[in-house]
Amino acid sequence: MTASNPLRDEPARHLDSTAHLMHSISSQLADRLRLVHPDGRRRTAPAAAPAAVPPALVLVAHGSRDPRALDTVRALADLVRALRPSLLVRLGHIELNEPLLPDTLATLGGTPAVLVPLLLGRGYHVKRDIPEMAAAASARVRVAAPLGPHPLLVQTLHARLTEAGWRPDTAAGGTSAVVLAAAGSRDPDSAADTRRTARLLAARLGVPVVPAYASAATPTVATALRALAARGRHDVAVASCFTAPGRFATQCAAQAPGIASAPLGAHEAMARLVLHRYDQARAMTGAEPASA
Repeated sequence: MTASNPLRDEPARHLDSTAHLMHSISSQLADRLRLVHPDGRRRTAPAAAPAAVPPALVLVAHGSRDPRALDTVRALADLVRALRPSLLVRLGHIELNEPLLPDTLATLGGTPAVLVPLLLGRGYHVKRDIPEMAAAASARVRVAAPLGPHPLLVQTLHARLTEAGWRPDTAAGGTSAVVLAAAGSRDPDSAADTRRTARLLAARLGVPVVPAYASAATPTVATALRALAARGRHDVAVASCFTAPGRFATQCAAQAPGIASAPLGAHEAMARLVLHRYDQARAMTGAEPASA
């Protein structure tokens, strides 16, 4: 192979560099000439396309006569806004509290929205009530999945139990257990979602977790406590699987033999779960989910 001669190659490199420089100057000159009319007036540079505005996020709460419930969902909405300040976040209720969901959607006018149910499993409200209200809106509205089951929901349940002072006995032959108290529904999908949440919580805690219901499903909290006692599980806490305080949450907590955790409420993990469901629903419409 013939060795390269630096002295002979130098003129070639010089010509390549000169050609590259002339091409760059010509390209810049052409770009500038495009901004000039034939009569010498300067053209206005084309405006950049406006950034797409993401759909509004509407938190859909059930509603309650307990005044603490409204305060709680408002605080959760504030946490969501803090995590994503550029996002329009609104609140609507299925019943009992204002603003009702149809009124919230009416105030949005033609703004597209994603409805995120503050419900913890599938049931009548998720399958019928909320989709019907969404269909009546004047703008494009999509309904996200309910919050549960999901690891972030379990993270919040764990945090609320810990805050209440519960420490499980995970040794062999231990006596600890948890009753996961939920609202209940006649829809079998709702019970399936609660059972899955109970399994996820049991895996995290390392103790048995038994789902129980305030209404419309079995077992009740009292029945679940008796069943655990029959198995030698006497150190039992009640985990409140409710978004906010209310009649059912209060009734279930009152049956606890010892510790009962507070409802899920305004916890950062819950706010991140709301945004996760919002992003999932956006992705299903073909839009790119925003980053938290």
